[in-house]
Amino acid sequence: MNAERSERTDLEELRALLRRFVERHMTRAQAADWDKANHFPREVHQGLAELGVLGLTVPEAYGGMGRDIVATMVVIEELSRRSLAVSVPYIMAACYAGMNLVECGSEDQKRELLPKVVDGSLLFAYGWTEPDVGADLASVKTTVERAGDRMIVNGQKRFCSGAAISDYIFTLARSGPSSERYGNLSVVLVPADATGVSITPIDALGMKGAATTDVHFDNVEVPLEGLLGGEAGWNRGWSFITGSGLDVEKLEVAAIGVGVAQAALDDALEYADQRVQFGKPIAEYQSIRHKLSEMATQVHAARLVLYHAAELADAHVPCGRETSMAKLFCTEVAKAVALECQTILGAYGYVKGFDVERYVRDALLLPIIGGSSAVQKNNIFKFVSKARAA
Repeated sequence: MNAERSERTDLEELRALLRRFVERHMTRAQAADWDKANHFPREVHQGLAELGVLGLTVPEAYGGMGRDIVATMVVIEELSRRSLAVSVPYIMAACYAGMNLVECGSEDQKRELLPKVVDGSLLFAYGWTEPDVGADLASVKTTVERAGDRMIVNGQKRFCSGAAISDYIFTLARSGPSSERYGNLSVVLVPADATGVSITPIDALGMKGAATTDVHFDNVEVPLEGLLGGEAGWNRGWSFITGSGLDVEKLEVAAIGVGVAQAALDDALEYADQRVQFGKPIAEYQSIRHKLSEMATQVHAARLVLYHAAELADAHVPCGRETSMAKLFCTEVAKAVALECQTILGAYGYVKGFDVERYVRDALLLPIIGGSSAVQKNNIFKFVSKARAA
């Protein structure tokens, strides 16, 4: 019991530390400016490195603090309460780069790249989906061919978020005949500034700061050392992208959802106390109280689902069902709470001078990315159906 209490205390201290960091380095006005300009504040990201939180997915042997999935979710949640322009690049570093390199990288890749994750100088983007390929990733058409000690990459990726601010793009490519759908896939670490890489922004509704893009690869040459997992990683791409990192990716988006939902709830509560109609604050009207009570309950439940799944992932317990439930529930809660917050604020929730319209824009994306709500429902059904049959 004392050990459990100590762990909770550490997380409470981490949460408090992050809230102080957010208030000092991520003001509401700054968050609005980053959103308007679609800007990634790299200096804030560097500040997170100085706090040490970029090392929460990196072993101590490579300069990190050791793997702590629960603590990582706390960081994502707290940053997302203020700005996805900071929380998403944090994920691109600590999770996309750090966690995947730890689990799938060669020893040379770990030694070279993981210290750069910890010091804040390395960001990775995911190059998974393509114009004709969404959830069915085994159908990718981007190709990689070996040419001696080099690899040649050709193709196109779509909705490659953060590619323009990244150092590398994890690129899923067909490395053999398409008849072997799952066996002839490899993941290549393509430098974002390599000759033959062109990145085109896509003007999206939300998630500003880590703008989504189209990426074209035109005979891009990458050293064989850029194959994820080293030479042994050839044709092993499917096992890489469907490993335990997939569960954590679902949790990353769920944590964003909890953060956005909490921000919307906080703003709704504050507005309801301040807005006076017919001689009294609207918080005194039962209809508003009921809305706020339901919102608070949804946020509380989402946080419980998220951290329960994170604890399982942290312990390396099989948790595909729980992570899919967390991703589904937390992102749908974010959307519902943000829209309800907008309803409570009325016209003020629709205009640019208030943060609520940003919450809505960001929340609408969350049930789509990282595996849509429909995909998560299919996953959950498979788990519960299998359990029933057993």
